[in-house]
Amino acid sequence: MKLIEAIIKPVKLDEVRSALEKIGIDDFMESALFCHGRQKGQAMIYRGAEYVTSFVEKVKLEIIAADDSVGKVVEAIGAIARTERKDDCRIFILPFVEAG
Repeated sequence: MKLIEAIIKPVKLDEVRSALEKIGIDDFMESALFCHGRQKGQAMIYRGAEYVTSFVEKVKLEIIAADDSVGKVVEAIGAIARTERKDDCRIFILPFVEAG
């Protein structure tokens, strides 16, 4: 078993969900993240005032998958969420021993 963690742009979430459902992955966790890094954030408006934040909004997906299905999951996520910028989609694969 493996734990797959994918950090993607929020605008890609619905498409990634659909792709995962097509390959039989219905059970996973989603978390909202605010990342700080090379992407430098964006301008936002709060109560009529514009300000620049150094954080970028992302979504983290956590999927527990059998060893033989890891490639299909990574391919499904990567085909939709990857762009020419490597910060738009990060996928991590970790060993998963058991859950209580």
